[in-house]
Amino acid sequence: MRVFDPHVHMSSRTTTDYRAMRDAGVRALVEPAFWAGQPRTSVGSFVDYFAALIGWEPFRASRYGIRHHCTIALNPKEANDPRCVPVLDVLPRYLEKDNVVGVGEIGYDSMTAEEDEAFSAQLALAIEHGLPALVHTPHRDKAAGTVRSIAVIRESGLSPERVVLDHLNEVTVRAAKDSGCWLGFSIYPDTKMDETRMVAILREYGTEKMLVNSAADWGESEPLTTVRTGAAMLAAGFGIHDVDKVLWRNPVEFYQQSGRLDMSEADTADTEYGGNSVLRGERKG
Repeated sequence: MRVFDPHVHMSSRTTTDYRAMRDAGVRALVEPAFWAGQPRTSVGSFVDYFAALIGWEPFRASRYGIRHHCTIALNPKEANDPRCVPVLDVLPRYLEKDNVVGVGEIGYDSMTAEEDEAFSAQLALAIEHGLPALVHTPHRDKAAGTVRSIAVIRESGLSPERVVLDHLNEVTVRAAKDSGCWLGFSIYPDTKMDETRMVAILREYGTEKMLVNSAADWGESEPLTTVRTGAAMLAAGFGIHDVDKVLWRNPVEFYQQSGRLDMSEADTADTEYGGNSVLRGERKG
């Protein structure tokens, strides 16, 4: 079984996580730029962070046989901080880097006027640089935030085929699907989706344009929830080709739109799940 995690924050994870991911079948990932957990106080903090996303993290991942790409953006939460907003002027230089396959995470946190401006500006950058966009739907008032996000995307002129609406759930999936955007689901303990709920959504809505990610970060999270979702799909009667579509072919198709997705270092030979300990229900520790 092969897995491409389209949204995981490896800067907050350990090398032990990289090893476990490789052992479980993860061969590629995308790391979106996100909030650091505490306020950044200058544009220089972003510059150092972006440099790590395009340099150090790909090297660290490669030591474990995992292909690392990233997306770059001013995240919604920090769009409200006037100390951070000038990073919008810095983004174009990073959006030209070979390893950058999208603009993200962008979208809403609290749905403020400042977030509106940053969201629209970065959708314009996605169009200018020919990149897809990863849109963060807000954790609070998610239904209204998703509808508002779709409206802003439509106004921007960016094709919905080049947008993934992330952190979706049962409440927002229908509006997102009707929009024509790709559908992103974070399998993240307690605060987002779990494997059982994800399988139910896949049964109802199918596997087209579906992206499943771990969104693992510095919080209570698990970088192997993608693999466990694959196991849950198989247990529910989905075939291995369905699993491969959701966990590999869909994220590849979405990020290939950047023209920069380089899978030459990703081992794509592991298409069978029989040798995968996580799929067999064996958990380490």
